[in-house]
Amino acid sequence: MIFPAIAGVLIIVIVLWDAFETIVLPRRVSRWFRLTRMFYLSTWIPWRGVARQIKKSKQRESFLSYYGPLSLLVLFVLWAAALIFAFGFLYYGAAANRDITRPSLSTCIYLSGTTFFTLGLGDVTPHTSAERVLAVFESGLGFGFLALVVSYLPVIYQAFSRREVNIVLLDARAGSPPTAAEILRREFPVARHDPFMGRDDLDPALAAVDKGVEIPGHLAEIFAQASGKKALAR
Repeated sequence: MIFPAIAGVLIIVIVLWDAFETIVLPRRVSRWFRLTRMFYLSTWIPWRGVARQIKKSKQRESFLSYYGPLSLLVLFVLWAAALIFAFGFLYYGAAANRDITRPSLSTCIYLSGTTFFTLGLGDVTPHTSAERVLAVFESGLGFGFLALVVSYLPVIYQAFSRREVNIVLLDARAGSPPTAAEILRREFPVARHDPFMGRDDLDPALAAVDKGVEIPGHLAEIFAQASGKKALAR
């Protein structure tokens, strides 16, 4: 029964490394194969397909807004379920030779679930030394995983709150009625002369216009009107 044990170890390594890259690692991971990436690709496409069937734009946008927070919670559940099944495979491999009770795979997965969430029911207990070591390791890992998830949720909530604030203030930045041209006019103001530096303090976008950088036609016209200079339009 070496193959269930090998599969369990691989699943544990993949899940823990994916959780580390997603939650703990501050930099962006550019690797193509990631469990989180596969999860979001497989869930976003059908979610977007369902949203396209909704005719009313307000209901469609509301439906799409649920995807971010809900998918994050489902991702946590996926990680926990993968770890439970992985340790179940390890219990099954460890009990194959020396455990006289010969537990089934479903019983080992049940033991893994009760140990991971530190329930301590006692109806199924480990009998060999290898199973006991796995039980101690899994209980500690489960406790740490739950603590990490609980501590990470407030951070995610603050990020979503800041996003909602930006959306609410979009009308204030875009004028009434809101227009894209008004946002550009406010975000890229006209160049101001600095009497102390003896030069014009240009926004980077307007500086690009001054240098003749090629930009789309509708943006070029807006920038040219704002800076009073001509831009090279596409």
